[in-house]
Parts: sequence; C-alpha cells; structure tokens
Amino acid sequence: MDLASVNEELAEIDGQIGDILRALQNGFQKLDKIKDANRRSRQLEELTDKMRDCKRLIKDFERVSKDEAGRTDPETAKMLHDRKQSMIKELNSYVALKKQYASENKRIDLFDGPSVEDGYGEENVLLASNMTNQQLMDQGNQLMDETDQAIARSKQTVQETINVGTETAAALKAQASHFSYTEQMSRVVNELDSIHFSIKKASQLVKEIGRQVATDRCIMAMLFLIVAGVIAVIIVKIVNPHNKDIPNIPGLAPPNQL
Repeated sequence: MDLASVNEELAEIDGQIGDILRALQNGFQKLDKIKDANRRSRQLEELTDKMRDCKRLIKDFERVSKDEAGRTDPETAKMLHDRKQSMIKELNSYVALKKQYASENKRIDLFDGPSVEDGYGEENVLLASNMTNQQLMDQGNQLMDETDQAIARSKQTVQETINVGTETAAALKAQASHFSYTEQMSRVVNELDSIHFSIKKASQLVKEIGRQVATDRCIMAMLFLIVAGVIAVIIVKIVNPHNKDIPNIPGLAPPNQL
C-alpha cells in the first residue's frame, strides 16, 4: 500500500527515514575501509548524527500514525505499525554496529549514557515501548551483565587501592625504622667523639700535673740542699770556730773565746 494514499506527511517522513537508513548502510560499509583512527572517529560521529535524526523521524512517524489510527481501517493501522517496527529494527542494527566500532576505537558510546539535554532518554523510551517482551528481557539481562562487570571492575580498583596503601604504609614504616637506626648510630658516634675529646683533655691535664709535680720536686730538692748546706756550715762553725775558711753566718753570734 502506498503511504501517500494514507497520509502525505507519513509518506514524506517514510522517505526521509529510508534515505537516512540507506546513508547509514553506505556509511558503515565505508567505515570498514577506513584505517586511520581519527577518520574513523569522525565517520562514527557523522553516522551518530544520522541515527539521531532517524530516531526523531521515527518518533514523528509514530505520532502521525497515532493521529491517523482513528481515521483508517485496522489493516492500514497494522501496516503502519509493522512499517514502524521494521524501521526501528533496522535502526537498532545500526546502533549495535555503532557500539561495536566505538568500542574498538575506545570511545564512549553515545547510546550507553543518554542525557535529557540531547533527548536520547525520550527517544530510547520510544524504542523500548516497541520492543517485544523477549527483547526487553534480553536488553535487561545485558544491562545487568554490564552492571556486574562494572561492579567487578570497581571491586578490583578498590582492592588495588588497598594493596597500594598497604605497600606505601610498609615502605613508610621501613623508612622510619631506618631513620631511627641511623639516628641512634649518629648519637653513638657523637658520644664516642665526646669521650675521645674528654680523654684527650684528661691526658693533657695529667701531663700538666706531671710537669708541675716534677717542678715542685726540683724546687724541694734545691731547698733541701740549701737548708742542709746551711746546717752543715753551722755545725762546722760550732765544732771548729777557729776555722778561718768558714765565714761567719749573718745573724749568728760568734762563739765565746776561751
């Protein structure tokens, strides 16, 4: 059945969607031949824009189809529904291809994290509302698998962080122990230097005392000799007062002459 006979706007939207789907097919075929990573990224961005436009047009197609549902027979309504489902299925196949290529290029997939600003959330709800129960279950299982993988990666990251923290703490403890040992050795060396200096000063003091004692002994010996000489002279003078060779000792009275 020709869509133009049903609604001209539907026919125009259907033609635009068909053009975009053919452009997507040709674009992905060209993408296989592009080896440069930057060119592949730009090509993926262009294809993503086309898929965005296609989603918007499918939404418009559904809106116009609902408006026509009350004015058409059940067979025409079923044809419009099947046509919409066919376009959604084909677009989803290109979305899957885009995800595959984006993953190979290590780029973030646009459809994995839809935002309200870009309008992806509302458009993805449109596609989900037209999925079968099995498709929804498959999609849910896939999301749960991706969530489990993300949780596993998070756990691994946390464990790696704990290991790094443990290793760092051990290294700091070893450094602290080494620093303490080095500080103790430094104190021992300083104490040895102090002891050596004290011994050196003590040796010098002993030498000085020894020199003083030797000097005092010499002085005492000289004084002893002087005193002994004086005593000897006195004794000789007393014993032999007529000895003229011995002079009189000052302060000592001469002996009486008998």
